[in-house]
Amino acid sequence: MTVESDQVSIGQAAGSALAEAVGGAEETAGETARRMRTLVDERLARFLDDHAAPVADPEVTTAYRLLRGFILGGGKRVRPLLCYWGWRGAGGADCEQIVSAGAALELCHAGLLIHDDIMDSSDLRRGRPTMHRSLAGLHPGLAARSFGQAAAILLGTLTLAWSDELLSGSGVEPSRLKRARTLFDRLRTEVIAGQYLDILAQVRDLPTVEQALTVVRYKTAKYTVERPLQIGGALAGADPSLLDVYSRFGIPLGEAFQLRDDVLGMFGDPARTGKPVLDDLREGKHTILIAHALQHGSPAEVAHLRTWHGNPELTEEQAAGVRQIVIDTGALAHVELMIDDRAREAFQVLRSAPIGPEASAGLAMLADGLIHRTR
Repeated sequence: MTVESDQVSIGQAAGSALAEAVGGAEETAGETARRMRTLVDERLARFLDDHAAPVADPEVTTAYRLLRGFILGGGKRVRPLLCYWGWRGAGGADCEQIVSAGAALELCHAGLLIHDDIMDSSDLRRGRPTMHRSLAGLHPGLAARSFGQAAAILLGTLTLAWSDELLSGSGVEPSRLKRARTLFDRLRTEVIAGQYLDILAQVRDLPTVEQALTVVRYKTAKYTVERPLQIGGALAGADPSLLDVYSRFGIPLGEAFQLRDDVLGMFGDPARTGKPVLDDLREGKHTILIAHALQHGSPAEVAHLRTWHGNPELTEEQAAGVRQIVIDTGALAHVELMIDDRAREAFQVLRSAPIGPEASAGLAMLADGLIHRTR
């Protein structure tokens, strides 16, 4: 079962209205975003070229090659784009410095994804084997799993260190870089706290909707949207009032983004998402969908959820039952309303944001894509 709505949501309507307000800037913003993605990929490739394996061991070289493929092998480059539009909204001009800063955020994201996939025991990322699975394949046998995980932890940590190096060497004026680094430090502290809350939810007896929403805010909303926007703004010398606008736009947008991700994790098409649709259910990920269903389900429905949610032996048949309970308890409809509410809030802030038309159009297009994506 897949979820694809034919209705125009509140967020889409708000985005369309904003696009009309900025006029022809929308097309220019789209071209700029495509160019920025290309520039970030090129900067990442150059950085990786300069950071080849320091040890002349063919197996270390192979591991570095796999890491390079993971970093450059797909992804929406959401955080670099948000950093870029935060920079442009604060009056920054196109230059190599903001490309390097955006690439640094992408390196940070890659490192965190590698670790996240280990914690989730995921086999696929973006339709390809995860890093720990690829590395495990280098040494098949009884120790393959532990080797793959240990090696991926090392390479993920290396990638996080590289993100620091690339941001520090971006060439941005020192006082502005210092402000941005403070935000970058907060980003990493917040996302790790969010990740800890996420794994904690898996051992709590009955996580609530409020607890699940806290995970969404710290693991995704602040990390994916708010802080990248603010980092771009700080690098361009934005004053505190604009950084506050970025926060009021970024938090609801980031929450809507994660809520959409949760819906896709349960109802999405694996051919589009690049991730098996059973992963989140077998892992026992406590999303708002599950929390709401547990709070509003009948005793029989709650018993079914407790039996199969988080069960590694879950089959598609049992998963279909879990999905039906999520629908029947109103959890799916409730989350869709939460997405629309947050989309409306974000677009209302963006309408009055003190930024130029191209930055407004760029953020509107990016926001619409995050909220209404199917992969």
